[in-house]
Amino acid sequence: MEKLIINNNIRRLRFDHDEMTQQQLADKVGVTRQTIVAIEKGNYSPSLELAFRIARVFNTALEQVFFIEDKHS
Repeated sequence: MEKLIINNNIRRLRFDHDEMTQQQLADKVGVTRQTIVAIEKGNYSPSLELAFRIARVFNTALEQVFFIEDKHS
């Protein structure tokens, strides 16, 4: 069975949006900075609602923020 790994482009998107800090993004989506750090590092997968809120901040499609890598287990 394949394990799906969710990766993201949040760090790049933050810097493309006036070098937005992790704290600024956290404030906009209603989470802690530590949550943003964990998502960026791939240590935490956000809820679907949070994923959409993040995409909305960047005014982009969800698929431009998050993407899946297939890993064979």
